[in-house]
Amino acid sequence: MIEKSAQNASRSDLGATARQADIAYARIKAAVIRGEFAPGQNALEQELALRFGMSRTPVREALVRLAQERYIELVPRRGMRVSQLSARDIREINEVLGGLEAQAAERLASRKLAPEELAQLDAAIAAMDRALENEDLTAWSEADYHFHRLLVEMCGNRTLIGIATQLLEKAHRFRMVSTPQRSRPVYSNANHAAVVEAIRRGDPQTAVEIHRSHKRRWSRELNEVLDRLGIDE
Repeated sequence: MIEKSAQNASRSDLGATARQADIAYARIKAAVIRGEFAPGQNALEQELALRFGMSRTPVREALVRLAQERYIELVPRRGMRVSQLSARDIREINEVLGGLEAQAAERLASRKLAPEELAQLDAAIAAMDRALENEDLTAWSEADYHFHRLLVEMCGNRTLIGIATQLLEKAHRFRMVSTPQRSRPVYSNANHAAVVEAIRRGDPQTAVEIHRSHKRRWSRELNEVLDRLGIDE
């Protein structure tokens, strides 16, 4: 009985450590994406543990996961170094996301969305409009990210959702850096609204065409933004 209790306690401890590692992973990744840790910045395990109020063990496990996903590099005896943004990576992510999101938009327009689903998309666009009216580019970036997440998460294809979500998180990291350097993104709001209207009408062809046109325009602007930011290949 004592041995079984010890085993149960050990499993409980392991579960608690895993949960703490998941929390550390989510918090550190969110800080990197939001730009709270700049590209090239170093942070010690102990500093991260103090910042997020946990022990070094879950932080260390979180850093291993983040290194595998190329958000950071592990630095012996120094914790982590935030990975630099690569122009090639940004272009490739944008290209792949364009295809996945177009497929998601086509799937949404091919089935009748529930009123609450359409309301969520409308609310995301309204948040983007309010942010531009208030000249709040940070709020606009968050609302734009939310819209793209909704577009993907509603499509119903679990594999597409999994892959696109990972890429959207990486794209959002660049969005937070690049939005102040780009033209005022009025056309993004208009195009997103037009995609939603095509989805509402059940018109998959138009939804895909508008989305692809939007992505082509952004790809042209992307090259200019990369040059302004001085991001190397």
